[in-house]
Amino acid sequence: MRKILVVGAGQSGLQLALGLQSRGYEITLMSNRTADEIRSGRVMSTQCMFHTALQHERDLQLGFWESQAPRIEGLGVSVTGPDSTRAVDWVGTLDGYAQSVDQRVKMAGWMETFAQRGGQLVIHGAAVSDLDYFSRTYDLVLVSAGKGELVSMFGRDASRSPYDTPQRALAVAYVHGLGPRPEHPDYDAVRCNLVPGVGELFVMPTLTTSGRADILFWEGVPGGPLDVFRGIKDPAEHLSLTLELMERFTPWEYARATKVELTDANATLAGRYAPTVRHPVGRLPGGGLVLGVADVVVANDPITGQGSNSASKCAASYLDSIVAHGDRPFDEAWMQTAFDRYWETARHVTKWTNAMLGVPPEHVLNLIGAAGGLPPVADRFANGFNDPADFENFFYEPEKTNAYLAEVSGAVGAVGAGA
Repeated sequence: MRKILVVGAGQSGLQLALGLQSRGYEITLMSNRTADEIRSGRVMSTQCMFHTALQHERDLQLGFWESQAPRIEGLGVSVTGPDSTRAVDWVGTLDGYAQSVDQRVKMAGWMETFAQRGGQLVIHGAAVSDLDYFSRTYDLVLVSAGKGELVSMFGRDASRSPYDTPQRALAVAYVHGLGPRPEHPDYDAVRCNLVPGVGELFVMPTLTTSGRADILFWEGVPGGPLDVFRGIKDPAEHLSLTLELMERFTPWEYARATKVELTDANATLAGRYAPTVRHPVGRLPGGGLVLGVADVVVANDPITGQGSNSASKCAASYLDSIVAHGDRPFDEAWMQTAFDRYWETARHVTKWTNAMLGVPPEHVLNLIGAAGGLPPVADRFANGFNDPADFENFFYEPEKTNAYLAEVSGAVGAVGAGA
């Protein structure tokens, strides 16, 4: 039986550990926190997982909270005009529903499941020196802890990392008491509110430790009016500032947030990081090799909501690569090949995310504006969050965007004429 060490107990590490465990591998999982510490700790993310990523969980029988979490059936975009009213407002329908489960709930639950199924769970923060030892006792070491000393083993890939500084300041609050969007009171949708030159507000329903909730998530251009959360420790002050900014920049969202309260004492989070692609193979001082997983090697800004989706897709891709490799050694060539296979998916996420961080070109503004009057465009844009590769066909190049809009306009016009 092949022995594999997974370092890091996030979406990718746990999904991969549980997947390998189900295939008969002898798995050790290292986490710097216990399940109870995760469950009672601070919120970690703004995860919204779309159909493909959710299906990877279902394939491993890990969708434990699917019946409890809100079903997100749409994705809407609003754009703030110069007078703080909405210049654009629409919602697209997802082909398969999305869901968000607070990672405190999911990671704690999955960790307990891993242990219950006989996996070896080690609660200990791992240093490079630890991995130097472990690399000699395991057939493969996978590093999925995306922060701290271990990440330094993986060199930055400058050719795939156009930014070397954070492009957004991030501020998250989990709340109870948010009212429905009056445009679609009968179903849930993620709402993306774009404030040109200032940043973005994302609002999404989630399942947290205390049940149904919503996430208020500001992404602020550094140095701008949203970049004001650094140093704020008091959760109540964090929420108050979140709401003040909503009233100023997205009053239609503030209108349904006047009665919100934090879900718990650890329901806020703020920070920033530079989006970075790293080389996948880490070299240890003793000569051993380790393979980076998910955001250790491809860390995108959360502006496109892809973090947990990418983590799930990476875990699924690596699982297939490991199983297909059989009893052969997990050498550097195999590690690079496994990453390259995942990069075929990840590269689309990175390209799209980096594009959304910049100033949108005219043809993209036209596309987003046209979606308000052309439901097929709104639907296609919404479903791009599940399959970012599709943006290659209609988003990046003005010629393709214009041709697509002309095609849809003609089809819609023909239907209207026929009616």
